Amino acid sequence: MVSASEDINTLRAALAAAEAKAAAMETRAINAEAHAARAEAEAAVAKAKLSATMAIIEDLRLQIAKARREQYGQKSERAARLIDQLELQLEEFEASAAEDEIAADEAARNADPGAPPRRRRPARKKPFPPHLERERVVVPGPAQCPCCGSTRLSKIGEDVTETLEAVPRQYKVRQTVREKFTCRECEQISQPPAPFHAIPRGHVGPSLLAMIVYDKFALHQPLNRQSEEFLREGIDLSLSTLADHVGSATSALRPLFELIEAHMFSAERLHCDDTTVPLLARNKTITARLWTHVRDDRPFGGAAAPAAVFYFSRNREGEHPQRQLEAFSGLLQADAFSGFVPLYAPGRKPGPIYECACWAHGRRKLFELADIAKSAREPKFVISPVAFEAVKRIDAIFDIEREIAGKSAADRLAVRRQRVKPLVDELHKWMTDERAKLSAKSPVAKALNYMLKRWPSFALFTDDGRICMTNNAAERSLRGVALGRKSWLFAGSERGGERAAMMFSFIITCRLNDVDPKAWLADALERLPNHSAQQLHELLPWNWRRDAEAAQAA
Repeated sequence: MVSASEDINTLRAALAAAEAKAAAMETRAINAEAHAARAEAEAAVAKAKLSATMAIIEDLRLQIAKARREQYGQKSERAARLIDQLELQLEEFEASAAEDEIAADEAARNADPGAPPRRRRPARKKPFPPHLERERVVVPGPAQCPCCGSTRLSKIGEDVTETLEAVPRQYKVRQTVREKFTCRECEQISQPPAPFHAIPRGHVGPSLLAMIVYDKFALHQPLNRQSEEFLREGIDLSLSTLADHVGSATSALRPLFELIEAHMFSAERLHCDDTTVPLLARNKTITARLWTHVRDDRPFGGAAAPAAVFYFSRNREGEHPQRQLEAFSGLLQADAFSGFVPLYAPGRKPGPIYECACWAHGRRKLFELADIAKSAREPKFVISPVAFEAVKRIDAIFDIEREIAGKSAADRLAVRRQRVKPLVDELHKWMTDERAKLSAKSPVAKALNYMLKRWPSFALFTDDGRICMTNNAAERSLRGVALGRKSWLFAGSERGGERAAMMFSFIITCRLNDVDPKAWLADALERLPNHSAQQLHELLPWNWRRDAEAAQAA
């Protein structure tokens, strides 16, 4: 028989074995859990590294695209759209990289609580602008030494970390107080006259009025959205009130628009173009037009300030540009719109207008038939060898033109006669020979005909150093309108289109002169009521900038 002591020993051994087995299983489970956590952390880190790498790649692609555009110039609107797309992609990749790095940090802490953070975002290279208000938040220092417990501490320095914060728009009510006095002798009451407001009987100051106008026409925020934003901030400014303010501001600024208009049409050379604007009509929208005229003498070293004037019309009939340009004579850079043809009549009064065709338009028609990128996307698309050769020859002329950008008209003309004119003459002969070999219905023939039929207008720049090869100055001025159409959808009336044209004139003119449009609008609206009519030219954007620079230097 087995004694009781032996049974106890057996049971103890079995219990010890069970406990050892349980401990081993627990250890294996802990190890497996730790291994899984490490694997998860490694996967998160790998994902974060991939996201960061993709962000770097997109950043480099964007820099390359911008560098190419800087070096070779804009060949078409497609280049601008490509850069916009790359910037959007970079934004998305940067945001994804930040999310993945934070997830990798969290996974690493779960795997090893004592591990240092893995996230290593680059430090800000430039300090925040000094004019920003600084709010100093001091983290209290220790009351005693954490090492020995002594309270005899002495400050030896500090580390400052700056973070940029946003404060919601702040408003204030300005109270203009006019005190009344009575005379003890004659008992007559006297009081100083009321100051002039930015707009008659206006209840908004010039800065707020400028913000409303700028948001509507430069940032394309319709007044109903602005009204909702004001209401969220506790200020009741109805749509009708804002519309009244915009109309009053337009009326106040009209004298400055007329001065810009006079400056514009005194030029020797103008750019002209137009774009579509939906106009609200009876239960539908019709396609109206916004015309732009740009004066920019900087390409040939001219000293006159650049400016832009916009006009609105209900349609695209030729009478509109003819009326707008009736007082102008000189060089007109525009597309081949038939409405311009009467302007080029030999006996025109008050003087002749000379047609200067846009090489970018002519090149674009050929480039569409020689688009290598399109050929890569669409296997059925076949590149035209004739169009490809034409684009190469035109680009060789553009390369020389970039070298003389900004030089005087005389210097440009000398280079053109020596280096450009032989290439242009050779291109004309080559295009004429190739056109003779093609069918009249061929797309390449139509693209060649566009230039050959207007060749004197295309070749005119070789005889005048003031002429630019392209009409890109006018097209750039219309870019904001094209972007804004998706926001404001349509012009509510013809008067609304005319107001928009005037405000676009101010905004684009400011930008051409490196002036902040909102700051200029605020200052002009504040000074106009008390400004002498004979000195209004002081408020024009280019004079305003010089005055601001002089005041800053002083």
